[in-house]
Amino acid sequence: MKNLGPRVRVAAVEPLRAFRVRITFEDETTREIDLDPYLHGPIFEPLRNDPALFRAVKVRGGTVAWENGADIDPDVLYYGLTPAWMEETESARK
Repeated sequence: MKNLGPRVRVAAVEPLRAFRVRITFEDETTREIDLDPYLHGPIFEPLRNDPALFRAVKVRGGTVAWENGADIDPDVLYYGLTPAWMEETESARK
């Protein structure tokens, strides 16, 4: 990943509706983000299938995380980067 600036960390997360969350970063930036594009792969499948499990999101290690070990890189969320699964798919097509 290219250098995007200082590393960011999540300070708070609040589940909203569907797969949307409100995230507050340590620099006090707040964003409402639809996590649907990031919830791909086996570790995210339980979250997609169980709204209660998805809504149990919390801050762990400076990012959003769930009890099953799923998490999302805070830089991806802050800078609006392409999800890793999408980059892998695009790379495989080339």
